[in-house]
Amino acid sequence: MHVYKKSTIPCCLAAMVSLTLFGCSKMTTRALNSEGVRLYQLGSYSQASEQFQRAIASNPRSANSYYNLASALHKNGKFYNQAENFAQAEQLYNQCLEYDPNHAECYRGLAVLLTDTNRQDAAFRLLEGWASRSPQLADPRIELGRLLEETNNLQQAQTRLVEALTIDPDNSRALTALGRLREVSGDQAQALANYQRSLEINRFQPAIAARVSTLQTATAGSIVAPDNSTRTVQHWQPKARY
Repeated sequence: MHVYKKSTIPCCLAAMVSLTLFGCSKMTTRALNSEGVRLYQLGSYSQASEQFQRAIASNPRSANSYYNLASALHKNGKFYNQAENFAQAEQLYNQCLEYDPNHAECYRGLAVLLTDTNRQDAAFRLLEGWASRSPQLADPRIELGRLLEETNNLQQAQTRLVEALTIDPDNSRALTALGRLREVSGDQAQALANYQRSLEINRFQPAIAARVSTLQTATAGSIVAPDNSTRTVQHWQPKARY
């Protein structure tokens, strides 16, 4: 095989080689993450972690790869009650946020981990800080609503979800979460309206479609629900987020 020396490759060809290698790297990262997700869904968290580690090696700036590895270690830590896995997962969640400061799934995972390790106050600081830095996004308010609901602060949770919908009126996640809160509080008519609007935006929510059917029967509603037939590097320190 002929090996080209760097000086003998024309500039245009060198650029093409660079682009090709970069494209291959992205494809490799995607394939490794896909395989890792498949293993994760099968409950093979250690094997999934190996794939995600390879994905990071393929592209060390891939936020999704750090998130995926953090999720697998987090899950493994909960399953086997291993503090080391929790610590590694926390570091990886933070590294994910270095590369994607608005990675919603990563914020959710990190908030859950902080709660799992008895640092609920830190979880609230994390999400409040995100909301403050990203006032244009609905996701931080939705995650705050979720955490407030889990701590039985239902009125505050509802306030946060209303804020999210003020920012993004067509956010199906916020509508679904708000519908759930209103159903719990006994406001079935408003819950039904929220669920129906959420299904109009995202019809692939079978559990919500079932709730709509139940509430329609309970309230003798006349509105028909839409048819729904048819995400470990050493010697690294994270930023203080919480």
